[in-house]
Amino acid sequence: MKTKNTGKKKAAATNHNHAVHLLRSMIRIRRLEDKCAELYTTTKIRGFMHLYDGEEAIAVGVLEALTQDDAIVATYREHGHALIRGLSAGSILAEMYGKQEGCSRGRGGSMHLFDDKLRFYGGNAIVGGGLPIAVGLALADKMQQKKRVTCCFFGDGAVAEGEFHESMNLAALWKLPVLFVCENNLYAMGTALKYSQSNMDLAGKAASYDVASVAVDGMDVLAVEAAAQKATEVIRFKGEPFFLECQTYRFRAHSMYDAELYRTKAEVDEWKKRCPIATFTQRLKNEGLLSDADLEKIEGDVAQEINEAVAFAEACTWEPLEDLTRFVYSERRMS
Repeated sequence: MKTKNTGKKKAAATNHNHAVHLLRSMIRIRRLEDKCAELYTTTKIRGFMHLYDGEEAIAVGVLEALTQDDAIVATYREHGHALIRGLSAGSILAEMYGKQEGCSRGRGGSMHLFDDKLRFYGGNAIVGGGLPIAVGLALADKMQQKKRVTCCFFGDGAVAEGEFHESMNLAALWKLPVLFVCENNLYAMGTALKYSQSNMDLAGKAASYDVASVAVDGMDVLAVEAAAQKATEVIRFKGEPFFLECQTYRFRAHSMYDAELYRTKAEVDEWKKRCPIATFTQRLKNEGLLSDADLEKIEGDVAQEINEAVAFAEACTWEPLEDLTRFVYSERRMS
């Protein structure tokens, strides 16, 4: 079964407290990403790094529908998912600095944020690599009769991978409680969707495996939240998978190394007019749900959080040289 949400009709308004919460969450992601880009240019952060600017409404909206007992499997563009899940900005930045107080002891970096206590299972550098992991986590929950949802984020590029089709098939065949969230930003690295997919109806691809699917405006946090709430209700009630396609756009290049020669500045600027933070802010002001004082407080609180996170990362320690071979091979010996 497939239904389409073209995004033309706005989701219902919310109350003041919830509105401020959603806006603050999106701003926290944006300001963290801005700081990451700044630190990268000063070589405080090195290696590969993929930023989430423009897609904040998806992480915030979807995670509103999840409980702390649900599992999350993310992509290599996962800073926003990790932050909203509950990983501190300090532990995230320390990880990107390569410090041992980072959430993955400084060994994972930007693409491998992880916290098993929060049931946040990556951060996966391989395109589509998180899909079979999510299927396995959901299968384990089903076998143990645990009423939990596993949420798996991935991009439109992953839909072209074999893991996508295998995971859809097994999730449907075994009736597994997985929420598949496709963050369709129209570009798989530097390849436009129209050049890589003969059928650009990604929700329809999931529906072909008999997985209930919905496409939603991924630039509208309330629309994403409403769709995710309905999806998780179906999953918890039926114990079956659900596919949510969030149609969005990334404002920055694919990665910090990307020369971005595959799209025009005019195209990016046109999409920036639909910025999920700016449009939501204006909407809330128009509806009397947000004051200038509210916005000033949010920005002030977030600025303080990010500054403290940077100070934490700067003060963290490097792993001792003698520990560099730890975790490379198992220390367990067979008797």
